[in-house]
Amino acid sequence: MNDWPDGWSDDGRGGRYGRGSSSADPEGARVMPQVGRGPGARPGQAPPQYGGGVPQQPSYVDGQGHGGQDPYGDGAGYDSGYNTGQVYGGGHQGGGPPGYGDGTAARPRPNWRRRVKWTVITLVTVLVVTSVATYFWADSKLNREVDLSKVIDRPDAGDGTNYLIVGSDSRAGLTAAQKKALHTGSAEGKRTDSMMILHVGGNGDSLISLPRDSDVEIPSYKGSTSGKTYPDTGRHTKLNAAYAEDGPTLLVRTVEYNTGLHIDHYVEIGFNGFASIVDAVGGVTIDIDKGFKDSYSGANFKAGKQTLNGEEALAFVRTRHAFAASDLERTKNQQKFLAALAHQVATPSTVLNPFKLYPTLGAGLDSLIVDKDMGLYDLARMFWAMKGVNSGDGVSMNMPISGNAADGNLQWDTAKVKTLVNELNHDQKITVSGS
Repeated sequence: MNDWPDGWSDDGRGGRYGRGSSSADPEGARVMPQVGRGPGARPGQAPPQYGGGVPQQPSYVDGQGHGGQDPYGDGAGYDSGYNTGQVYGGGHQGGGPPGYGDGTAARPRPNWRRRVKWTVITLVTVLVVTSVATYFWADSKLNREVDLSKVIDRPDAGDGTNYLIVGSDSRAGLTAAQKKALHTGSAEGKRTDSMMILHVGGNGDSLISLPRDSDVEIPSYKGSTSGKTYPDTGRHTKLNAAYAEDGPTLLVRTVEYNTGLHIDHYVEIGFNGFASIVDAVGGVTIDIDKGFKDSYSGANFKAGKQTLNGEEALAFVRTRHAFAASDLERTKNQQKFLAALAHQVATPSTVLNPFKLYPTLGAGLDSLIVDKDMGLYDLARMFWAMKGVNSGDGVSMNMPISGNAADGNLQWDTAKVKTLVNELNHDQKITVSGS
């Protein structure tokens, strides 16, 4: 039975593809005369089986999607890349898009020189801003309370810079518990427990202690609060009495009058501030030559190298009853410890560690009393000079003593003091020695 439309015949189909055909070959393309089949095609003419503009389709007979044929002539089959995750073909090797690993259409390499430049600029900017902010913060915390312009009849300034460094027994800010722990007592007012002249010059730095029991003459002076001028009556007393009588300005006036040295800057610190600085810096390591105990200061030390906290450091610098030389031995310990403290403050572990630097600066600046002309540069120069003295780059000594005055006070060696002052004023190497 012929089920083809009228006029169509199933005869002669031979092995063409279709129903009932045993051939696997596809049916040939029908001729569509109204459609062009590429260049040179004429109506009624069938195009080549796989020529012109129609590529041969893949047979997928080899399991790779292209049957081993290369219809495009580019070395890859029609399905090249689909089995490997590459959707673009073209011979690209690897598991990602072009430009990753084969050098084709790669991203531009980073400009490391430019990155390093901007990193450096950023770091420098942060450093400058931080330094400027720290400077103004620290400068605002300085207690500039001492007006040296009130000091009268001053000697001429010599070469170099002279600092008068004073440790007072001020108990300001201490609670009852702190006074007990620090063994300070509860005396009213404040006196000077230690006094030193630090000379900073080009021939090495010098730290000279002025024993508090030194016999001095109280000269004429102008009252710091009254403004009244008090004449010189030739009265002699202990050096620390000058401070107790009219504070820092009379102390400066008395030191200048009895030595002939011009004092350029004044620095004072009390009990609480001293202990706070030591604690903020994490303690100060010092080598104690010989152990000692003192119930007055609370000192109880064994010989050897050890790190002292604030309470222990205060006991160390205040002790005098445990020594036969009393105040002279104490001044040596004070010099030794202050130089070690300055060295500790100036170490990289403190300066480069903001968690130590800012607490140390805060504790120190809050507790210092300085003259009105003192700047941060002057203060830093003072600490640096004290560090140098501790390192052996300068001289550390007591004011030369010849014996005791009639009232028991320590008498300075007049000849040696004159030589010492002359050498300091001319910034010369010190040739005299103290007790």
